[in-house]
Amino acid sequence: MDSSNLSRVPSSDLPVIANLDSSHLVIGAGVAIFHLATSRVVVCYHSTDGYWFLPKGRRDAGEEIGTGAEREGFEESGYRNRLLPLPIRHRQPQAHHSNSLVSPFVTEPVWTQLMPVKPTVQYMLFWYIAETLPPDVEASLSQKSKRENGAYQTPTPFPKETTLAERVNLETEGWAPVRHENTGVDEEEALYESHLLPVDVARDKLRGTIMADVVRRGWETICVRREMEQKSVG
Repeated sequence: MDSSNLSRVPSSDLPVIANLDSSHLVIGAGVAIFHLATSRVVVCYHSTDGYWFLPKGRRDAGEEIGTGAEREGFEESGYRNRLLPLPIRHRQPQAHHSNSLVSPFVTEPVWTQLMPVKPTVQYMLFWYIAETLPPDVEASLSQKSKRENGAYQTPTPFPKETTLAERVNLETEGWAPVRHENTGVDEEEALYESHLLPVDVARDKLRGTIMADVVRRGWETICVRREMEQKSVG
């Protein structure tokens, strides 16, 4: 593995001005899904074309973008997941009339990409950070999905008062996240494989793409949150 490639951090492009009506814009979301207990991340592999990628796709009409990221993550990888609040640097304002303390942890996208789909259609893709689900939530959603003929089930958000250490302790030693089979929605997605890989291995598989930095930023902010929480109880 070439460590120099892993150390390169891409820079943001300059802001642009564009005006797109709804018939010329596609909005999508992708996600890096981490298993906190084993320091691994879900990476997909196209079994025919031979490339590695993070799960992503178009959000459904009327669907929240973050919810779309979780759903696409499940459909393309087979792993149920939920967005993970982290100390992400962002430029969004806080709610004006909130009486609660402002958390330093948010679920904002870590990268946004603009890519042409066709000469007249723009694709806007938001990249999020998520975690695999704890055993009780996984079991509950699986049972509910069976009762509803396999319909996708949106997970509850990460509990605000739960620390990452407490979250990891919800799993018994050696427990592995459940990978569901046949979650793809078309013939193309049926060709996808998914693997839980160590962070550095995943970054190497994804090198040369923004996805490698999505994994880097995700893991670094997870480590920062752990340190912040350890200091607050120390």
